[in-house]
Amino acid sequence: MEKRQSKQWQMNYTKQQLIDALVHEWEYLCHDDPDPDDDTPEEYRLKMECYSMEDLLEETSTGEGYTLDEFMDNHG
Repeated sequence: MEKRQSKQWQMNYTKQQLIDALVHEWEYLCHDDPDPDDDTPEEYRLKMECYSMEDLLEETSTGEGYTLDEFMDNHG
């Protein structure tokens, strides 16, 4: 629980910024390894728009080894 609190206290990004970065990452991953069953970027964006901030943070797979700032630098 302590890790989540520290993530929330360090939040410098809006929900829209997180969604845009996650969609960017999705497009990058699908471009490198396409699968016909993958959501389109538009479908993925619609899914992400239904997520809470906590869920979006979880979706970034960030933590001690790969920070949210690094994720945003790469995809934001």
